[in-house]
Amino acid sequence: AGADYFPDRVAAFGTKFGVGANRCFTGLDGYRRMIAAGDLDAVAIESPPFFHPLQAMDAVSAGLHVYLAKPVAVDVPGCKLVAEAGRKATAGGKVLLVDFQTRVSEPFQKAIARVHEGALGEFCYGEAIYEADRLGVQGGGSGPAEQRLRNWVFDKALSGDIITEQNIHTLDVMNWILGAPPVRATGTGGRKVRVDTGDCWDHFGVLYEYPGKVGIQFHSRQYNGWGASDGITNRVFGTKGMISTEYGGKVFLRGEAGVAMNAGTTPGIYSEGAQANLSAFRAAILARDATNPTVAPSVQSNLITLLGRKAAYTGETVTWDDLLKDETRLDGRLEGLKA
Repeated sequence: AGADYFPDRVAAFGTKFGVGANRCFTGLDGYRRMIAAGDLDAVAIESPPFFHPLQAMDAVSAGLHVYLAKPVAVDVPGCKLVAEAGRKATAGGKVLLVDFQTRVSEPFQKAIARVHEGALGEFCYGEAIYEADRLGVQGGGSGPAEQRLRNWVFDKALSGDIITEQNIHTLDVMNWILGAPPVRATGTGGRKVRVDTGDCWDHFGVLYEYPGKVGIQFHSRQYNGWGASDGITNRVFGTKGMISTEYGGKVFLRGEAGVAMNAGTTPGIYSEGAQANLSAFRAAILARDATNPTVAPSVQSNLITLLGRKAAYTGETVTWDDLLKDETRLDGRLEGLKA
């Protein structure tokens, strides 16, 4: 079965996978009608992030296994709801897996395991970078509300802005390396180059302070870099060495004797990572393993993006503890869309 707001999208899905029209559902509540139709064991949620928390909780509440795309949410209450869905899934013996390709990449796993064994010594500072060209504008949709939904990647509420929807990849790796959330963040950014659609910013710059006064400088761009290289890069320096990771590139450690490691390259990380996660999802279901270890780190990394976003939006230093108290819900502005 399949559900999508737009009839043409779900019809294309049905044609591709041989799913009859009676098993294809449209509208904002199409996923609920799909669940109610029965005969489902699991769902894959690949919708705009604004919808992820409620869709995940509804699926778990219906007794389904859930494969959930990143980011898990666009605001703090949404993150908390996904964490709750994870706990509910575990209690009910159901699998909830969040798809991050780097987390299942062997070179990343090998290198970061060495870091956690102490190879770098004490952390000093680092950087997290996501430089990318702009995304394409999608046509279609009858009226402004549907056009906005078609182009949800450019909409702050539906996507969470680029720091959450896209840049979460590099911030998740940083969170994985450091093994603890930041203490506070100060940031800036704006919308100066890609201004033709939506309301998302096209660049961010955030200084995260991690425990031990470890500074992590994050910056991102989502527009034409006029020849500058694009990519997702992380580097962390310690008292004994450094780690460098590239999404789709080299992963290695350098430093004192015994530190150096060429962990490998990751040219096929996107497709290979998705395949590995799908295999892990299926294996966990068959093994009745509902420990759901991907939920907590995915929620934490999502919150880190929200910390940086709030710091940049407000121009103020925001602490981790203050962020967790933020009950502000983004308004999806769904008026004008079909139920």
